[in-house]
Amino acid sequence: MGFFDFMQEAIAIDLGTANTLIIHNDKVVVDEPSIVAKNVRTGEVIAIGKRAQQMHGKAHKDIETMRPLKDGVIADFQSSEQMIRGFIKMIPRKRTLFSPALKMVVCIPSGVTEVEKRAVVDSAEHAGAKDVWLIMEPMAAAIGIGIDVLEPKGNMVIDIGGGTTEIAVISLGGIVCDKSIRVAGDEFTDNIKTYMKTRHNIAVGDIMAEQIKINVGSALTELKDPPANYAVHGRDLMSGIPKEIIVTYKEIAGALNN
Repeated sequence: MGFFDFMQEAIAIDLGTANTLIIHNDKVVVDEPSIVAKNVRTGEVIAIGKRAQQMHGKAHKDIETMRPLKDGVIADFQSSEQMIRGFIKMIPRKRTLFSPALKMVVCIPSGVTEVEKRAVVDSAEHAGAKDVWLIMEPMAAAIGIGIDVLEPKGNMVIDIGGGTTEIAVISLGGIVCDKSIRVAGDEFTDNIKTYMKTRHNIAVGDIMAEQIKINVGSALTELKDPPANYAVHGRDLMSGIPKEIIVTYKEIAGALNN
């Protein structure tokens, strides 16, 4: 342990399309939606994370909610930087006389370009990072679940995120081959919204569709231990009034297979 280690702080960031996680001292200290609320007139970011998500679909015309990341990569550089900076401020820290220098490890999709990598590094540096290291999401996932990635044998990892699905074979500490598919959780959510509209004639928002996916989402129509039926609340497209219906996991499995 070096003499100046107290002046440095290491964090790991999983910068996801749907959610961002920050790990500090081997604990998840930030778990927030990757969403930003901005004032349209001034361009000022007024909320990030869960607070911004609560505004989604409920704000007036002067407030815009957006996701600064698309398909796992940065789509809006300025908003991403402000979002990362805001999440870093959420990390619980001890009060010190000097602010420690930040070292960051950031997860990125395996299929990103050099330009997209540079955008992630620049955003992290502008948010206060002194040193930035990038790690591919499949490698991070493999290490996280306890796979010995240094062994001379292949391990396949499938990481389904919000914007991308990462598939990779890992051996001897490296990625032997990989595929990044831009079909993931967000598309599943859209499939559920479309199904509720066409089959039950009700409109549901992103948050309700996400809850349906979490509670009764399934890839199979036959399960040994199926989840309980789920009550869905939405707006009836014919009458315009709120409506409640009950859906089963079999219905949602069919919706996700479309």
